[in-house]
Order: sequence, then C-alpha cells, then structure tokens
Amino acid sequence: QPQVVESGGGSVEAGGSLTLSCISTKYVRGYCMAWFRQAPGKEREAVAAIDKAERTNYADFVKGRFTISKDYGKNTLNLQMNSLKPEDTARYFCAGVLAYWCGGGWSGVGRYDDWGQGTQVTVSS
Repeated sequence: QPQVVESGGGSVEAGGSLTLSCISTKYVRGYCMAWFRQAPGKEREAVAAIDKAERTNYADFVKGRFTISKDYGKNTLNLQMNSLKPEDTARYFCAGVLAYWCGGGWSGVGRYDDWGQGTQVTVSS
C-alpha cells in the first residue's frame, strides 16, 4: 500500500494556479515531507519541504510563487502554486521521511524514504 499519494495535477495557462495534494497517514503528522518535480530528460529536483514545526524550505525558482503546507485534519500535504510558468511543467512527486526535521539536506532525493507516483502539471504559454 503506497505511503504517499498525490493528486491535483492538470493543465493550466501561464499565470494560472494549481493546488497539489498528497495524502499520507504516515508522514503528515509530525515528519518532514517535500515536493519534488521532474521534467522529461531532466533530473528530479526539490521544490519545497516542511518539517514537524512547519518550518519550510523552498527552491529559489519557486520562492514567492509556491506555498507548502500541511492539513492535519485531512492528513494532507499541499502545494499551492501561483503565477505558473511554462518551465514549471513537470511531474510533481510527494516524498516523506521518518525524521522530524528536514535539515540542510532537504533538497536531496536520497533524504526521503517514500515517494508517490507523481501527478502531471502542464503549463502552456
């Protein structure tokens, strides 16, 4: 049974918004979780992370546009994406690790224990 399951992807025009969700009864309550993305032909890259104390980390290319948050009532990790650009087109993955704090290594793929299957986001110009 998958430990993290993403939803909410879709197609949007540049400048638009989307909200991604990741349900996880294992990680949302109390552990570090993150969003990554991978475009065709490119390596998977970190987008944002949030820890037990709800401290957040963001990649420079999404600062001011994306917001990561947790909804404890729904056991859900969310990614609110605003002012989307064509270069944001990618498959977005949710990940979790059994650690309270994300730490300085939050952007490393190897930091995380479980990954979802991903959800596609396509931004047209």
